[in-house]
Amino acid sequence: MRLRDKHYEIDMLNGPVMPKLLSFALPLMLSSMLQLTFNAADVIVVGRFEGDAALAAVGTPGALINLLINLFMGLSVGANVVVAQCFGANSFRDTSESVHTSVALSLVGGVLVGLVGFCFAGTLLSLMNTPAEVLPLATSYMRIYFLGMPANLLYNFGAAILRAVGDTRRPLTYLTVAGVANVALNLLFVIVFRMGVSGVALATILSQVISAVLVTLCLIRTDGPIHLDVRKVRLYGDKVRRIAKVGLPAGLQGMVFSISNVLIQSTVNSFGKIVVAGNTTASNLEGYIYVAMNSIYQAAITFTGQNVGARRYERIPRVAKASLTTVFIIGAVLGGLFLLFRHALFGIYTDDEAVIAAAAIRSRIIMSTYFLCGMMDTAVGLLRGMGSSVLPMIMSIMGVCVFRVVWILGFFPLNPTLDMLYVSYPISWAVTFTAHMICYFRVKRKKYAL
Repeated sequence: MRLRDKHYEIDMLNGPVMPKLLSFALPLMLSSMLQLTFNAADVIVVGRFEGDAALAAVGTPGALINLLINLFMGLSVGANVVVAQCFGANSFRDTSESVHTSVALSLVGGVLVGLVGFCFAGTLLSLMNTPAEVLPLATSYMRIYFLGMPANLLYNFGAAILRAVGDTRRPLTYLTVAGVANVALNLLFVIVFRMGVSGVALATILSQVISAVLVTLCLIRTDGPIHLDVRKVRLYGDKVRRIAKVGLPAGLQGMVFSISNVLIQSTVNSFGKIVVAGNTTASNLEGYIYVAMNSIYQAAITFTGQNVGARRYERIPRVAKASLTTVFIIGAVLGGLFLLFRHALFGIYTDDEAVIAAAAIRSRIIMSTYFLCGMMDTAVGLLRGMGSSVLPMIMSIMGVCVFRVVWILGFFPLNPTLDMLYVSYPISWAVTFTAHMICYFRVKRKKYAL
Protein backbone atom coordinates (compact mmCIF):
# COMPACT_ATOMS: atom_id res chain seq x y z
CA MET A 1 0.00 0.00 0.00
CA ARG A 2 1.34 3.39 -0.93
CA LEU A 3 2.12 5.97 1.70
CA ARG A 4 0.97 9.45 0.81
CA ASP A 5 2.05 12.80 2.18
CA LYS A 6 -1.27 14.59 1.77
CA HIS A 7 0.17 17.80 3.17
CA TYR A 8 2.10 18.37 -0.06
CA GLU A 9 0.28 16.28 -2.65
CA ILE A 10 -2.65 17.44 -4.78
CA ASP A 11 -5.44 15.05 -5.78
CA MET A 12 -5.50 15.52 -9.55
CA LEU A 13 -7.86 12.61 -10.20
CA ASN A 14 -11.04 13.83 -8.55
CA GLY A 15 -13.07 17.02 -8.17
CA PRO A 16 -12.88 20.33 -10.03
CA VAL A 17 -9.80 20.93 -12.17
CA MET A 18 -9.35 24.71 -12.18
CA PRO A 19 -8.87 25.29 -8.39
CA LYS A 20 -6.41 22.40 -8.15
CA LEU A 21 -4.57 23.47 -11.28
CA LEU A 22 -4.13 26.95 -9.79
CA SER A 23 -3.09 25.44 -6.44
CA PHE A 24 -0.40 23.50 -8.30
CA ALA A 25 0.67 26.31 -10.61
CA LEU A 26 0.81 29.30 -8.26
CA PRO A 27 3.68 28.07 -6.04
CA LEU A 28 5.52 26.95 -9.19
CA MET A 29 4.90 30.33 -10.79
CA LEU A 30 6.11 32.16 -7.70
CA SER A 31 9.20 29.98 -7.38
CA SER A 32 10.07 30.49 -11.04
CA MET A 33 9.62 34.25 -10.73
CA LEU A 34 11.75 34.30 -7.61
CA GLN A 35 14.41 32.29 -9.40
CA LEU A 36 14.30 34.70 -12.29
CA THR A 37 14.49 37.67 -9.93
CA PHE A 38 17.53 36.23 -8.24
CA ASN A 39 19.09 35.41 -11.62
CA ALA A 40 18.30 38.95 -12.75
CA ALA A 41 20.70 40.04 -10.03
CA ASP A 42 23.43 38.78 -12.37
CA VAL A 43 22.29 41.16 -15.10
CA ILE A 44 21.52 44.09 -12.81
CA VAL A 45 24.78 43.91 -10.86
CA VAL A 46 27.02 43.68 -13.92
CA GLY A 47 24.95 46.27 -15.78
CA ARG A 48 25.25 48.75 -12.93
CA PHE A 49 28.80 48.08 -11.77
CA GLU A 50 30.67 46.62 -14.76
CA GLY A 51 29.20 48.31 -17.88
CA ASP A 52 27.62 47.38 -21.19
CA ALA A 53 30.29 44.88 -22.26
CA ALA A 54 29.79 42.83 -19.09
CA LEU A 55 26.01 43.09 -19.45
CA ALA A 56 26.24 41.74 -23.00
CA ALA A 57 28.68 39.01 -21.86
CA VAL A 58 26.17 37.64 -19.34
CA GLY A 59 23.33 37.65 -21.87
CA THR A 60 25.09 36.41 -25.01
CA PRO A 61 25.71 32.76 -23.90
CA GLY A 62 22.05 32.23 -22.94
CA ALA A 63 20.88 30.69 -26.21
CA LEU A 64 24.05 28.60 -26.41
CA ILE A 65 23.67 27.35 -22.83
CA ASN A 66 20.09 26.32 -23.59
CA LEU A 67 21.23 24.52 -26.72
CA LEU A 68 23.68 22.37 -24.74
CA ILE A 69 21.41 21.53 -21.79
CA ASN A 70 18.04 21.18 -23.52
CA LEU A 71 18.42 17.48 -24.29
CA PHE A 72 18.63 16.62 -20.59
CA MET A 73 16.05 19.23 -19.63
CA GLY A 74 13.77 17.38 -22.06
CA LEU A 75 14.55 14.16 -20.20
CA SER A 76 13.46 15.87 -16.98
CA VAL A 77 10.09 16.42 -18.68
CA GLY A 78 10.05 12.71 -19.47
CA ALA A 79 10.85 11.95 -15.83
CA ASN A 80 7.95 14.15 -14.71
CA VAL A 81 5.51 12.37 -17.04
CA VAL A 82 6.66 8.85 -16.15
CA VAL A 83 6.66 9.45 -12.39
CA ALA A 84 3.21 11.09 -12.65
CA GLN A 85 1.80 8.19 -14.65
CA CYS A 86 3.24 5.57 -12.29
CA PHE A 87 2.03 7.52 -9.27
CA GLY A 88 -1.43 7.91 -10.82
CA ALA A 89 -1.51 4.14 -11.47
CA ASN A 90 -0.73 3.57 -7.75
CA SER A 91 2.41 1.55 -8.55
CA PHE A 92 4.95 1.94 -5.72
CA ARG A 93 7.72 -0.07 -7.38
CA ASP A 94 7.49 1.62 -10.79
CA THR A 95 7.38 5.07 -9.19
CA SER A 96 10.44 4.33 -7.04
CA GLU A 97 12.45 2.96 -9.95
CA SER A 98 11.50 6.00 -12.04
CA VAL A 99 12.73 8.31 -9.28
CA HIS A 100 16.11 6.60 -8.95
CA THR A 101 16.56 6.43 -12.72
CA SER A 102 15.79 10.15 -12.98
CA VAL A 103 18.43 11.05 -10.40
CA ALA A 104 21.01 8.89 -12.18
CA LEU A 105 20.21 10.54 -15.51
CA SER A 106 20.62 13.99 -13.99
CA LEU A 107 24.11 13.19 -12.69
CA VAL A 108 25.31 11.55 -15.91
CA GLY A 109 23.88 14.38 -17.99
CA GLY A 110 25.32 17.07 -15.73
CA VAL A 111 28.86 15.73 -16.07
CA LEU A 112 28.63 15.25 -19.86
CA VAL A 113 27.08 18.65 -20.60
CA GLY A 114 29.43 20.36 -18.15
CA LEU A 115 32.50 18.99 -19.90
CA VAL A 116 31.26 19.95 -23.38
CA GLY A 117 30.29 23.47 -22.32
CA PHE A 118 33.55 24.10 -20.47
CA CYS A 119 35.82 22.80 -23.24
CA PHE A 120 34.13 24.42 -26.24
CA ALA A 121 32.81 27.70 -24.80
CA GLY A 122 35.18 30.01 -26.65
CA THR A 123 34.84 28.25 -29.99
CA LEU A 124 31.04 28.18 -29.90
CA LEU A 125 30.77 31.83 -28.86
CA SER A 126 33.08 32.83 -31.70
CA LEU A 127 30.85 30.99 -34.17
CA MET A 128 27.93 33.11 -32.89
CA ASN A 129 29.60 36.34 -34.07
CA THR A 130 30.04 37.49 -30.47
CA PRO A 131 31.53 41.04 -30.53
CA ALA A 132 35.29 41.05 -29.91
CA GLU A 133 35.02 43.24 -26.82
CA VAL A 134 32.46 40.84 -25.32
CA LEU A 135 34.01 37.46 -26.26
CA PRO A 136 36.63 37.06 -23.44
CA LEU A 137 34.12 37.96 -20.73
CA ALA A 138 31.37 35.76 -22.22
CA THR A 139 33.79 32.83 -22.48
CA SER A 140 34.83 33.19 -18.85
CA TYR A 141 31.20 33.38 -17.71
CA MET A 142 30.18 30.33 -19.73
CA ARG A 143 33.07 28.12 -18.59
CA ILE A 144 32.44 28.79 -14.91
CA TYR A 145 28.68 28.39 -15.39
CA PHE A 146 29.10 24.90 -16.84
CA LEU A 147 31.12 23.74 -13.84
CA GLY A 148 27.83 23.83 -11.93
CA MET A 149 25.88 21.79 -14.49
CA PRO A 150 25.62 18.57 -12.39
CA ALA A 151 23.96 20.56 -9.60
CA ASN A 152 21.75 22.39 -12.09
CA LEU A 153 20.35 19.20 -13.61
CA LEU A 154 20.07 17.41 -10.25
CA TYR A 155 17.83 20.18 -8.96
CA ASN A 156 15.69 20.23 -12.11
CA PHE A 157 15.15 16.47 -12.12
CA GLY A 158 14.44 16.51 -8.38
CA ALA A 159 11.91 19.30 -8.76
CA ALA A 160 10.30 17.39 -11.67
CA ILE A 161 9.83 14.39 -9.37
CA LEU A 162 8.16 16.53 -6.70
CA ARG A 163 5.90 18.19 -9.30
CA ALA A 164 4.83 14.75 -10.52
CA VAL A 165 3.02 14.16 -7.21
CA GLY A 166 1.67 17.71 -7.01
CA ASP A 167 4.31 19.20 -4.69
CA THR A 168 5.31 22.64 -5.92
CA ARG A 169 5.65 24.26 -2.49
CA ARG A 170 8.90 22.74 -1.29
CA PRO A 171 10.78 23.63 -4.51
CA LEU A 172 9.59 27.20 -3.88
CA THR A 173 11.27 27.16 -0.48
CA TYR A 174 14.50 25.72 -1.84
CA LEU A 175 14.71 28.25 -4.66
CA THR A 176 14.09 31.08 -2.22
CA VAL A 177 17.00 29.98 -0.04
CA ALA A 178 19.29 29.47 -3.04
CA GLY A 179 18.20 32.75 -4.61
CA VAL A 180 18.94 34.81 -1.53
CA ALA A 181 22.37 33.21 -1.45
CA ASN A 182 22.84 34.06 -5.15
CA VAL A 183 22.07 37.74 -4.62
CA ALA A 184 24.33 37.98 -1.58
CA LEU A 185 27.19 36.25 -3.37
CA ASN A 186 26.71 38.45 -6.45
CA LEU A 187 27.11 41.57 -4.36
CA LEU A 188 30.07 40.10 -2.50
CA PHE A 189 31.99 38.85 -5.54
CA VAL A 190 31.29 41.78 -7.89
CA ILE A 191 31.19 44.83 -5.60
CA VAL A 192 33.55 43.77 -2.80
CA PHE A 193 35.98 41.39 -4.54
CA ARG A 194 35.68 43.06 -7.99
CA MET A 195 35.49 39.67 -9.76
CA GLY A 196 33.20 41.00 -12.50
CA VAL A 197 31.54 38.47 -14.80
CA SER A 198 33.47 35.58 -13.22
CA GLY A 199 32.03 36.49 -9.83
CA VAL A 200 28.50 36.47 -11.21
CA ALA A 201 29.01 33.00 -12.71
CA LEU A 202 30.55 31.68 -9.48
CA ALA A 203 27.62 33.02 -7.45
CA THR A 204 25.22 31.27 -9.82
CA ILE A 205 26.78 27.83 -9.54
CA LEU A 206 27.11 28.03 -5.75
CA SER A 207 23.41 28.85 -5.48
CA GLN A 208 22.64 25.90 -7.78
CA VAL A 209 24.59 23.61 -5.46
CA ILE A 210 22.47 24.83 -2.55
CA SER A 211 19.18 24.13 -4.36
CA ALA A 212 20.43 20.69 -5.50
CA VAL A 213 21.43 19.69 -1.97
CA LEU A 214 18.08 20.84 -0.56
CA VAL A 215 15.95 18.97 -3.11
CA THR A 216 18.07 15.83 -2.70
CA LEU A 217 17.69 15.89 1.09
CA CYS A 218 13.95 16.39 0.61
CA LEU A 219 13.67 13.24 -1.51
CA ILE A 220 15.82 11.27 0.94
CA ARG A 221 13.63 12.30 3.88
CA THR A 222 10.32 11.79 2.08
CA ASP A 223 8.39 8.59 2.78
CA GLY A 224 6.46 6.71 0.13
CA PRO A 225 7.14 6.00 -3.55
CA ILE A 226 9.28 9.08 -4.27
CA HIS A 227 11.67 8.34 -1.39
CA LEU A 228 15.29 8.50 -2.59
CA ASP A 229 17.76 5.86 -1.39
CA VAL A 230 21.20 6.85 -2.70
CA ARG A 231 22.23 3.18 -2.71
CA LYS A 232 19.53 2.44 -5.30
CA VAL A 233 20.44 5.23 -7.72
CA ARG A 234 20.92 3.47 -11.05
CA LEU A 235 19.53 3.34 -14.57
CA TYR A 236 16.61 0.91 -14.70
CA GLY A 237 16.37 -0.10 -18.35
CA ASP A 238 12.60 -0.08 -18.79
CA LYS A 239 12.32 3.27 -16.99
CA VAL A 240 15.08 4.78 -19.12
CA ARG A 241 13.13 3.73 -22.20
CA ARG A 242 9.87 5.22 -20.88
CA ILE A 243 11.55 8.47 -19.88
CA ALA A 244 13.39 8.63 -23.21
CA LYS A 245 10.17 8.00 -25.17
CA VAL A 246 8.75 11.26 -23.85
CA GLY A 247 11.93 13.11 -22.93
CA LEU A 248 14.14 12.62 -25.99
CA PRO A 249 11.67 14.20 -28.43
CA ALA A 250 11.15 17.03 -25.92
CA GLY A 251 14.89 17.47 -25.54
CA LEU A 252 15.58 17.29 -29.26
CA GLN A 253 12.82 19.83 -29.82
CA GLY A 254 14.44 22.11 -27.25
CA MET A 255 17.82 21.71 -28.91
CA VAL A 256 16.45 22.55 -32.35
CA PHE A 257 14.58 25.50 -30.80
CA SER A 258 17.88 26.65 -29.40
CA ILE A 259 19.58 26.33 -32.78
CA SER A 260 17.06 28.78 -34.22
CA ASN A 261 17.54 31.02 -31.17
CA VAL A 262 21.32 30.85 -31.57
CA LEU A 263 20.83 31.95 -35.17
CA ILE A 264 18.65 34.84 -33.98
CA GLN A 265 21.19 35.73 -31.28
CA SER A 266 23.95 35.67 -33.89
CA THR A 267 21.91 38.08 -36.01
CA VAL A 268 21.36 40.32 -32.98
CA ASN A 269 25.10 40.22 -32.27
CA SER A 270 25.77 41.62 -35.73
CA PHE A 271 24.06 44.88 -34.67
CA GLY A 272 26.75 45.55 -32.02
CA LYS A 273 27.04 45.55 -28.24
CA ILE A 274 24.36 48.20 -27.58
CA VAL A 275 21.69 46.12 -29.32
CA VAL A 276 23.03 42.96 -27.65
CA ALA A 277 22.74 44.64 -24.24
CA GLY A 278 19.23 45.86 -25.09
CA ASN A 279 18.20 42.40 -26.24
CA THR A 280 19.59 40.93 -23.00
CA THR A 281 17.64 43.46 -20.92
CA ALA A 282 14.33 42.89 -22.74
CA SER A 283 14.76 39.10 -22.72
CA ASN A 284 15.41 39.12 -19.00
CA LEU A 285 12.22 41.06 -18.34
CA GLU A 286 10.18 38.89 -20.72
CA GLY A 287 11.35 35.91 -18.73
CA TYR A 288 8.89 36.79 -15.97
CA ILE A 289 5.97 36.38 -18.35
CA TYR A 290 7.43 33.19 -19.75
CA VAL A 291 7.92 31.43 -16.41
CA ALA A 292 4.43 32.44 -15.29
CA MET A 293 2.99 30.80 -18.40
CA ASN A 294 5.38 27.87 -18.12
CA SER A 295 3.89 26.97 -14.73
CA ILE A 296 0.63 26.23 -16.55
CA TYR A 297 2.54 24.11 -19.07
CA GLN A 298 3.99 22.11 -16.17
CA ALA A 299 0.53 21.76 -14.63
CA ALA A 300 -0.90 20.54 -17.95
CA ILE A 301 1.79 17.84 -18.19
CA THR A 302 1.37 16.61 -14.63
CA PHE A 303 -2.44 16.70 -14.45
CA THR A 304 -2.77 14.96 -17.81
CA GLY A 305 -0.07 12.41 -16.92
CA GLN A 306 -1.68 11.40 -13.63
CA ASN A 307 -5.14 11.08 -15.17
CA VAL A 308 -3.78 8.98 -18.03
CA GLY A 309 -2.01 6.74 -15.49
CA ALA A 310 -5.25 6.37 -13.52
CA ARG A 311 -7.27 5.87 -16.75
CA ARG A 312 -9.40 8.92 -15.97
CA TYR A 313 -9.47 9.90 -19.63
CA GLU A 314 -12.70 11.88 -19.35
CA ARG A 315 -10.85 14.53 -17.33
CA ILE A 316 -8.36 15.32 -20.12
CA PRO A 317 -10.63 17.85 -21.93
CA ARG A 318 -11.30 19.57 -18.60
CA VAL A 319 -7.55 19.88 -17.96
CA ALA A 320 -7.09 21.26 -21.49
CA LYS A 321 -9.82 23.88 -21.14
CA ALA A 322 -8.64 25.05 -17.72
CA SER A 323 -4.95 25.23 -18.65
CA LEU A 324 -5.40 26.98 -22.02
CA THR A 325 -7.81 29.53 -20.57
CA THR A 326 -5.49 30.27 -17.66
CA VAL A 327 -2.34 30.63 -19.75
CA PHE A 328 -4.08 33.01 -22.16
CA ILE A 329 -5.19 35.28 -19.31
CA ILE A 330 -1.75 35.24 -17.66
CA GLY A 331 0.11 35.97 -20.91
CA ALA A 332 -2.24 38.74 -22.05
CA VAL A 333 -2.44 40.53 -18.68
CA LEU A 334 1.26 40.33 -17.79
CA GLY A 335 2.31 41.17 -21.34
CA GLY A 336 0.10 44.27 -21.32
CA LEU A 337 1.32 45.44 -17.91
CA PHE A 338 4.99 44.92 -18.70
CA LEU A 339 4.59 46.68 -22.02
CA LEU A 340 2.91 49.64 -20.33
CA PHE A 341 5.71 50.07 -17.78
CA ARG A 342 8.61 48.79 -19.88
CA HIS A 343 10.76 51.95 -19.79
CA ALA A 344 10.67 52.16 -16.01
CA LEU A 345 11.43 48.44 -15.75
CA PHE A 346 14.34 48.66 -18.19
CA GLY A 347 15.73 51.45 -16.04
CA ILE A 348 16.29 48.91 -13.26
CA TYR A 349 18.86 47.16 -15.43
CA THR A 350 20.63 50.08 -17.05
CA ASP A 351 20.57 53.88 -17.32
CA ASP A 352 21.96 53.88 -20.87
CA GLU A 353 19.24 55.41 -23.06
CA ALA A 354 20.58 53.71 -26.18
CA VAL A 355 20.32 50.29 -24.53
CA ILE A 356 16.80 51.08 -23.29
CA ALA A 357 15.76 52.13 -26.79
CA ALA A 358 17.09 48.88 -28.23
CA ALA A 359 15.25 46.88 -25.57
CA ALA A 360 12.01 48.73 -26.36
CA ILE A 361 12.10 47.58 -29.99
CA ARG A 362 12.05 43.93 -28.93
CA SER A 363 9.52 44.31 -26.13
CA ARG A 364 6.99 46.12 -28.31
CA ILE A 365 6.68 43.06 -30.53
CA ILE A 366 7.23 40.22 -28.07
CA MET A 367 5.29 41.31 -24.99
CA SER A 368 2.11 42.15 -26.88
CA THR A 369 1.92 38.65 -28.37
CA TYR A 370 3.59 36.50 -25.71
CA PHE A 371 0.33 34.76 -24.75
CA LEU A 372 0.65 32.86 -28.06
CA CYS A 373 3.90 31.31 -26.83
CA GLY A 374 2.21 30.20 -23.59
CA MET A 375 -0.72 28.64 -25.42
CA MET A 376 1.66 26.87 -27.80
CA ASP A 377 3.68 25.39 -24.91
CA THR A 378 0.58 24.37 -22.96
CA ALA A 379 -0.78 22.48 -25.97
CA VAL A 380 2.56 20.63 -26.07
CA GLY A 381 2.20 19.86 -22.35
CA LEU A 382 -1.21 18.27 -22.92
CA LEU A 383 0.21 16.06 -25.66
CA ARG A 384 3.24 15.01 -23.61
CA GLY A 385 1.07 14.25 -20.61
CA MET A 386 -0.90 11.89 -22.85
CA GLY A 387 2.38 10.17 -23.75
CA SER A 388 2.65 11.69 -27.23
CA SER A 389 5.97 13.46 -27.68
CA VAL A 390 7.19 12.74 -31.21
CA LEU A 391 4.23 14.42 -32.93
CA PRO A 392 4.52 17.76 -31.06
CA MET A 393 8.29 17.63 -31.57
CA ILE A 394 7.82 17.43 -35.34
CA MET A 395 5.19 20.16 -35.35
CA SER A 396 7.34 22.42 -33.18
CA ILE A 397 10.46 21.92 -35.26
CA MET A 398 8.60 22.73 -38.45
CA GLY A 399 6.43 25.55 -37.08
CA VAL A 400 9.05 27.33 -34.97
CA CYS A 401 12.56 26.29 -35.87
CA VAL A 402 12.40 25.74 -39.61
CA PHE A 403 10.10 28.73 -40.00
CA ARG A 404 12.51 31.04 -38.15
CA VAL A 405 15.52 29.80 -40.09
CA VAL A 406 13.67 30.37 -43.37
CA TRP A 407 12.57 33.79 -42.13
CA ILE A 408 16.10 34.89 -41.17
CA LEU A 409 17.75 33.54 -44.31
CA GLY A 410 14.99 34.39 -46.75
CA PHE A 411 12.85 37.32 -45.55
CA PHE A 412 15.08 39.19 -43.09
CA PRO A 413 17.69 40.17 -45.75
CA LEU A 414 14.92 41.96 -47.66
CA ASN A 415 14.48 44.36 -44.73
CA PRO A 416 17.34 43.81 -42.25
CA THR A 417 15.89 45.63 -39.24
CA LEU A 418 15.28 44.53 -35.66
CA ASP A 419 11.52 44.76 -36.21
CA MET A 420 11.78 42.33 -39.11
CA LEU A 421 13.89 39.98 -37.00
CA TYR A 422 11.67 39.95 -33.90
CA VAL A 423 8.34 39.58 -35.74
CA SER A 424 9.36 36.02 -36.61
CA TYR A 425 8.53 35.07 -32.99
CA PRO A 426 4.76 35.74 -32.85
CA ILE A 427 4.13 34.42 -36.35
CA SER A 428 5.85 31.13 -35.52
CA TRP A 429 3.96 30.85 -32.19
CA ALA A 430 0.57 31.29 -33.86
CA VAL A 431 1.30 28.78 -36.62
CA THR A 432 2.68 26.16 -34.22
CA PHE A 433 -0.14 26.53 -31.66
CA THR A 434 -2.67 25.84 -34.39
CA ALA A 435 -0.75 22.73 -35.46
CA HIS A 436 -0.50 21.46 -31.86
CA MET A 437 -4.24 21.83 -31.28
CA ILE A 438 -4.96 19.80 -34.41
CA CYS A 439 -2.61 17.12 -33.03
CA TYR A 440 -4.29 17.29 -29.61
CA PHE A 441 -7.76 16.60 -31.00
CA ARG A 442 -6.37 13.82 -33.18
CA VAL A 443 -4.54 12.06 -30.31
CA LYS A 444 -7.47 12.50 -27.92
CA ARG A 445 -9.87 10.91 -30.41
CA LYS A 446 -7.53 8.12 -31.54
CA LYS A 447 -6.07 6.98 -28.19
CA TYR A 448 -8.84 7.79 -25.74
CA ALA A 449 -11.99 7.92 -27.91
CA LEU A 450 -12.82 11.43 -26.65
